[in-house]
Amino acid sequence: MARWDPGTEERLTQAALELYAEHGYDNVTVTQIAERAGITRRSYFRYFPDKREVLFAGSERLPSVIRDAVLDARPAASPLSAALEALAQFGTTLVEHIGHIAERRAVIASSPELQERERTKLAAVTSAIHDALLQRGVSDDSAKLVAQIATIASQNAFDRWTDARGQKDFATCLHTAAASLRDVLTADNETIRSE
Repeated sequence: MARWDPGTEERLTQAALELYAEHGYDNVTVTQIAERAGITRRSYFRYFPDKREVLFAGSERLPSVIRDAVLDARPAASPLSAALEALAQFGTTLVEHIGHIAERRAVIASSPELQERERTKLAAVTSAIHDALLQRGVSDDSAKLVAQIATIASQNAFDRWTDARGQKDFATCLHTAAASLRDVLTADNETIRSE
């Protein structure tokens, strides 16, 4: 099959997810994925460098897209609001364009190697938010903390959205996660004051 075949990446992703579910991530080879997708092993490497990256296709673009979204947030927005607005906008677009979310999540949860790759992706997102907040004039300490909090809220929202199987929109899930986080922080702050 030619590299330009628009359905090949999707077939590879589907084949990989099926095989990972059937045999476990560690027991599946690139050759098996390629064969199930109807291409050669050699052709597989035109799309993905290894069997792990079939689950993370496009993630290298996340940091720059999120950084731009934070920079484009309302000028008067607080640092956390700017980050959450950007993540809501980005997350809404993302969930409309990716499939097999529950399957992908289960495969990643089953493999320490994939969990580490997911953490690397999240660290890049956190760093992008931090950098954008610095460009917006936020102090380094505040930018770091806000970036970490926003990333945690986004991950929680993504989990909520996945668990709801698309019955809730991502922005609502992010709003709920952020509200829960604010409640936890407020309760802890009140506990610290009373001690």
